[in-house]
Amino acid sequence: MTDAETTWLSPDTVQLRQPKSSHWEAPFLFLLFGRERALLIDTGATGDEQIFPLRRTVDALIDTWLRRNPAVFTRPYPLVVAHSHAHRDHIAGDALLAGRPGTTVVGTTPAQVIAFFGFRAWPDETVEFDLGRRIIDVIGGPGHEPSAVAYFDRETGILFTGDTVLPGHLYVRDRAQYVATIERLLRFRDTPTAPLRELRGAHVEMSATPGVVYPPGTIDQPDELPLALPPRILDRVRSALDDLHEAPGERVVRKRFVVVNE
Repeated sequence: MTDAETTWLSPDTVQLRQPKSSHWEAPFLFLLFGRERALLIDTGATGDEQIFPLRRTVDALIDTWLRRNPAVFTRPYPLVVAHSHAHRDHIAGDALLAGRPGTTVVGTTPAQVIAFFGFRAWPDETVEFDLGRRIIDVIGGPGHEPSAVAYFDRETGILFTGDTVLPGHLYVRDRAQYVATIERLLRFRDTPTAPLRELRGAHVEMSATPGVVYPPGTIDQPDELPLALPPRILDRVRSALDDLHEAPGERVVRKRFVVVNE
């Protein structure tokens, strides 16, 4: 059993990384606390608590936050488990939390995501999700995967982008939708509900050497880039998409990411 690598990004925000020793994808998960409920974005790449103790980790983090915030009286404190998208390495741990008291696990099809968050004009609409004195803007983000969304946290200024924008491979499965998503995120960045400070995706695959990416399956990444990316990275991704054509497997290499046509 290997514990998650946890980092408190703010008093109310935790970043978790599934260790490489439990799965080479090593996805990042995020736990956001509000006065009425918490939001967990993604559940990792394994459904075996003995390999990656997701349930134990989430319980411990919630207990820690509740001790620090004794004015929150609701018990059990509600937890919503949602996803950046529906690929296996982001939803494999859902079953570990599905039976947890006070927990709602959002479905992973586009229809289930649309219904839960209340989209009326998917994917072009941005909807608000209130955690209790903490608003999360949920932005439709298909292109990498049909049910993908991005989450913007007004409190920290972080845009959580899943596999759509990250320091690594950006796998484009529907180019038209991917372009539309990046343009949607650009519009959001330029007319934000609160200042957008940085982007955090769900993986790190780039080395610190510009343009050099670790290949899939890599277990040891001793010289990887930081996860956080500046808001201007969206302009770089949009430009790279213009250089991506129709050949399957085509790659466009940039300093902090590699766009791959799938």
